[in-house]
Amino acid sequence: MNEKKENLILLPEDELRIRLEAVKASMAREGMDAIVVCDNANMLYFTGRVVAGYIYIPRTGEPHWFVRRPVGLEDARLRYIRKPEEIPAMLLADGYPVAGVIGVESDILPWNLVERLRKVFVGSELTDSTNILREVRSVKTRFELSLIEQSGRKHVEVYHKIPGMYAPGMTDHELQIQIEYQSRLEGNLGVFRISGQSMEIFMGNVLSGENADVPAPYDFAMGGRGLDPSIPGGASGEEILNHTAVMADVNGNFTGYMTDMTRVFSVGSVSDKAMEAHRCSIDICRMFEREALPGVEAKALYAKAEEMVAERCLSEYFMGHRQHAGFIGHGVGIEVNEWPVVAPHSRHILVEGNVIALEPKFVIPRVGAVGIENTYVITPQGARCVTNAPEDIISLV
Repeated sequence: MNEKKENLILLPEDELRIRLEAVKASMAREGMDAIVVCDNANMLYFTGRVVAGYIYIPRTGEPHWFVRRPVGLEDARLRYIRKPEEIPAMLLADGYPVAGVIGVESDILPWNLVERLRKVFVGSELTDSTNILREVRSVKTRFELSLIEQSGRKHVEVYHKIPGMYAPGMTDHELQIQIEYQSRLEGNLGVFRISGQSMEIFMGNVLSGENADVPAPYDFAMGGRGLDPSIPGGASGEEILNHTAVMADVNGNFTGYMTDMTRVFSVGSVSDKAMEAHRCSIDICRMFEREALPGVEAKALYAKAEEMVAERCLSEYFMGHRQHAGFIGHGVGIEVNEWPVVAPHSRHILVEGNVIALEPKFVIPRVGAVGIENTYVITPQGARCVTNAPEDIISLV
């Protein structure tokens, strides 16, 4: 009995064409003859699913998917292989040249795999295509934006329920578990892709009180001690105390495309300084919504935010207190840290279709972390928020 096969490509064909045309235009600009894709995030981008294997995208002609796992897929462009050394002969049999300038994801892949591909495509010049793929993925299509907006709506639903999850005497870790549990019940996929050396991420970060001021090794906006030195970040397992802030930064991934959102809660009142800093964060977001237009330099937006912080004498608390983060915004999509980056030395210029998580945050000693994070879509009219949950500090009691 023949087993039913699944389509390899889960994207609508017109959507796939938009993505392929975008990457081919970038390849032409950079003088590349082909790109070989095998990173999971990029595989998902060009397939709609994750497979183990390689995509060969020529500058002219049809792409080929060379798949090792899973079995049971079908498509006219699919070839099953056991090892990448089989690829050149298959390409030649289909009339495709295999020599030229070939891009590989050398900023992501292990060195030994890059060297193996160099031997597979003997006679070709291998070059890094990582930034081309990051740039293409940073501009979302309407199809992608619809998935991000779906995630945003679900994300907001979860956050509306957070005040009802708290019980007196609860630890930050216990509250985080309740938020994650509710998020999974709402359909959160529970996996969050992140790119970069020494970058690890879990479902979210709940920081209470002084723990928000503990430096962490990761390139995140906020740190935290964590439960164990093996994962040095996030909730520490300490009781949530009166008159402290509780920052919930739990990711939303309900569609394969992520949203990022932070809101602050408190047990009792917090200091005037904390309230002032939180208001400043909201004001920075309002500025971003007005001024984050296509063609604007990301570093100019950072400078404007920094100026607003300095005017209120809050600079020593901005993006950390003991340790400061070097950015206030980052792209989100298939991965939680995509382009563009809103930072003082960013070279990125905003483009319509960018999706950016803006997170101007503060750490106030003895109180904790305050400030919000929203996910925005860049449009000709400004930045449109897709995480529309209440922004003021919300009491848990």
